[in-house]
Amino acid sequence: MKKYLVLLLGAIVVALIIYSVGAQDKPNFDRYFLDATMRIDYYHAGDHREEIVTLDRVYRQGTWAGPVKNLVDPFMRGRYCAKIYDAASGQLLYARAFDSLFGEYKTTEEALKGVKRTFHESVLIPYPKNKIVFTLEARDRENNFHKIFSEEIDPASIYIVKEKTEPGVRVYELVKNGSPHDKVDVVFLAEGYTADEEAKLRKDLERFVQVFFSLEPYKSQKDKFNIYGVFKPSAESGCDEPSHGQFKQTALGCSFDSFGSERYLLTEDNRRVRDVAAAAPYDALLIMVNHNRYGGGGIYNLYCTFTTDNQWYEYLMLHEFGHSFTGLADEYYTSQVAYNEFYPRGVEPVEPNITALLDPAKLKWKNLVTPGVEIPTPWEKEEFDRMDTAYQKIRMEVNEKIARMKREGAPKEEVARLEEESERLSAEQARKVDEFLAKSRYAGKVGAFEGAGYSSTGLYRPAVDCIMFTKGKKPFCPVCQEAVRQMIEFYCR
Repeated sequence: MKKYLVLLLGAIVVALIIYSVGAQDKPNFDRYFLDATMRIDYYHAGDHREEIVTLDRVYRQGTWAGPVKNLVDPFMRGRYCAKIYDAASGQLLYARAFDSLFGEYKTTEEALKGVKRTFHESVLIPYPKNKIVFTLEARDRENNFHKIFSEEIDPASIYIVKEKTEPGVRVYELVKNGSPHDKVDVVFLAEGYTADEEAKLRKDLERFVQVFFSLEPYKSQKDKFNIYGVFKPSAESGCDEPSHGQFKQTALGCSFDSFGSERYLLTEDNRRVRDVAAAAPYDALLIMVNHNRYGGGGIYNLYCTFTTDNQWYEYLMLHEFGHSFTGLADEYYTSQVAYNEFYPRGVEPVEPNITALLDPAKLKWKNLVTPGVEIPTPWEKEEFDRMDTAYQKIRMEVNEKIARMKREGAPKEEVARLEEESERLSAEQARKVDEFLAKSRYAGKVGAFEGAGYSSTGLYRPAVDCIMFTKGKKPFCPVCQEAVRQMIEFYCR
């Protein structure tokens, strides 16, 4: 017994030493950082084969909104990663993966042809006390990270911008549950609302907060969120629609037809977004666009966009936020997109909800698979493909006709009738899809279903249906829900 106790005590001492060494290796917030935000702005330029990064400006802004314990990203889901090292010791202090507009652009036909473009980007970090080395890494085709930029930054430099927040911005505190350090701080940015539309804005904010907490796991973890509305009035209502020949002067510069996709709604004016958003602490940004046309987008750890007044407004917001907050992939594959080989063949995607299934025995969501379900999982794919591909062709033709009529100045009544028909067809197709998938023998089960990530073959999703797969009022599948829950815990631990 005495010998056993000695061995036990020895094991405990060794464990404590290992824990102590591990704890010392982790960055300590109070030792290295102030409770403020450093915003690092840079330009990201290039094409499919080349990318160049140059530093723009560095800002000191308000309270740090992120976690103070989890400073190193455990997920690494994005195609880029920002890392901060202590300049004196070389110790890694902070790391966060993300996606970007340039990362999407480099997969487009234009970039493949060698057309170079420049995008403005930002990284937010806790404000360092001492000199740091700011490093950007990018994934190669095998998803391995490689350094593409590195520069030392002195937080005491006279060139650090310390301007006051954007004038004329109003902030609405919608949900407040505690300190930004251990809550998920969500900001709704108003886009395309004029000063006269503030009352509508307030109603829209209330409506979308309710939508947000209608879905699990947000619903059961409402106490882990702080939510704000941020309003910079626009000169005109709405947003740009290049394919419709319409352009508006708005606060954030959002536009349909991004990267050549008619319903993809983004803004490339990163500086404006960051200047306005700085009025409130934020971990996640949702750009709420005052428009009745279907459109949106979501980029991991950047922002999501959604329009407010179309029949799919609930789905739009929740689906796009799934991209931007958690890094969930699109699971659909029949709709037209602007990308070319967004996920290289034979390479496992980093997103948690799709897989190339290179090793079925090591499926990334293996612990959630329904017992007895075959991997890969056979499903009624051929029939679904025939049904949805036929609709997508009709949808594209109708939308192209609407755009052409608007550009050519067709009578508004004729355009309105065609828009109503488009909405009717959309609702009818969604109903058919829901009924079809609900009858699947695998409905409600977790497996590996071929068809995901814009690819009909070679990529797999966890469930027959999910809010990341088809439109409508529906839940996250168990795999997506678990990924969202883990992200919430990351911010709140």
